Amino acid sequence: MERIVIDGAHVVTVSGQEFPGGHVVVEGNRITAVGPGPAPTGPGRVVDGRGCLLTPGLVNTHHHLYQWVTRGLAVDHTLFEWLTTLYPVWAGIDEHAVHTGATGALATLALSGCTTSTDHHYVFPREGGDVLGAEIRAAAEVGLRFHPTRGSMDLGRSAGGLPPDHVVEDRDAILAASADAVARWHDPAPDSMLRIALAPCSPFSVTGDLMRESAELARDRGVRLHTHLAETADEEDFCRERFGCSPTEYVAGLGWTGPDVWFAHTVHLDDDAVKAIGASGTGVAHCPTSNGRLGAGIARLRDLADAGARVGLGVDGAASNEGTNLLEEVKHAVLFARAVGGPTALSVRAALELGTLGGATVLGREAEIGSIEPGKLADLALWRLDGLGHAGIADPVAALVLGAAPPLERLLVNGRTVVERDRVVTVDTGAVAERCAAVHRDLVAKAG
Repeated sequence: MERIVIDGAHVVTVSGQEFPGGHVVVEGNRITAVGPGPAPTGPGRVVDGRGCLLTPGLVNTHHHLYQWVTRGLAVDHTLFEWLTTLYPVWAGIDEHAVHTGATGALATLALSGCTTSTDHHYVFPREGGDVLGAEIRAAAEVGLRFHPTRGSMDLGRSAGGLPPDHVVEDRDAILAASADAVARWHDPAPDSMLRIALAPCSPFSVTGDLMRESAELARDRGVRLHTHLAETADEEDFCRERFGCSPTEYVAGLGWTGPDVWFAHTVHLDDDAVKAIGASGTGVAHCPTSNGRLGAGIARLRDLADAGARVGLGVDGAASNEGTNLLEEVKHAVLFARAVGGPTALSVRAALELGTLGGATVLGREAEIGSIEPGKLADLALWRLDGLGHAGIADPVAALVLGAAPPLERLLVNGRTVVERDRVVTVDTGAVAERCAAVHRDLVAKAG
C-alpha cells in the first residue's frame, strides 16, 4: 500500500478538531493518522501542505450528469417551462452523449473538491442503449466515488403528467430495469466506490403505483430512495389539484419517508412538512444555486436542520447550474441562509459540514467518509490559500467558504490522486470539452 503524508496544512477534520500546521497520513485507501505538527517519520510520499487548507472531500447529493451537454438553454424560464423546452432535447441522448456529459460534469466536480457524487438519471430513450452503464463507466474513469440512481418516469402528458409520452417508460419495465441495476452494480462493501439507489423522478412525472412499488423494491434489495420534492409552487398546485394534499403528504402516504430516503430541493414546505421530514430522519439535498437559477425560492435550511432532517448539498443538473461547482454550493448555502435568516443563520464551518459530513450522512456513509479521522476512507481536498485571492484572510475556513474558489492543490479519492495542482490527471479535459461541444450541437440539431 502506498503511504502518503500531507504535512504542514491547516487540517479541518469536520469532526470537531482543527490542526494549524497539522498532518494526515494515508496508507492505501485509509486515513491512518491525523494530528498537530509534523507527521511521524516513515516511508512514503510527502505532500507539502504549507499554505493550504485540508478538508474532507465534498459530497454531492443531487445531480443530473447528462445535462452537461445541454447547458445554456431556456435560461430565463420557470422550472415547468424549462422542462418542457428541454424534454425534446433530452429525448435524443444515448450512451455516447451520456458518457461524454458525465465525464465532463464529473471532472468539473472534481476540480471543485468533490470526491463523492450522486446522479439522478431518469431519461431512458428506447434506442439510447445502456445510458446508466455509460455514466458508471465515466465515474470510474474520472475516479470519483459514485452513487448513481436508476431514475424513472411513467406519467406522460396524455395521463396528466408533465413529460411527453415518448420519454416515459412502462412501469413493469422500470421495475425490472431497477432490479437489474441493483443486481449488476450495487456494492454494499464499506469501501465501495459504487452504490445504486432507486429514484422515480417527481410527483408530476411518476404514478403513485410506481412510487410505492419502487419503495418496496428498494427496501427488499437494501438500497436507498431518492426523488425531487416541493421544488416549486407549481408542484404544490399540481399535488393539491390532483391528490388533494401537499407534495410531502402525498409521498409520505406512499412510504417515502425515513432514513433511507432523501429528497432534492424541498423549497416549498409548510411547518408541518418541515416537522414531518425532521421527525422521520429523512434526508434533504439542498441545491441553492439551481433553486436561484430557476427562481424556485430558498429552502428552509435552518428549520430543516433544527427539526432533525439530514441535510447535504447538491449542484443539481448542469442545465440548471451551468457551473457545477460544489464549493460554490457551500458558499451559496451560507449566503441564502443569511439572506432570509440573518447573519447567524449558518456559520462558515456549519456550511462546510453540510458539504462534507452532511452529504455523507444523507447517503448513509458517515462512518466511512465526510470527516478526517483515522480509519475513514482517504477522500481529501487540499486547497491552496496563500495566493493573492486569499492573502490576509486569517481564518482559512472563511477564506475557503466566502472567498473566491481557490486552486485545488490535490484531490485524493480512495487514496488515489484525481486532481493535482488544479488539473484533473485521470482524463484529458481538453478532449472531453471538445466532445461535449460536439454532442451539444448534435442534440440541439436533432431536437429541431
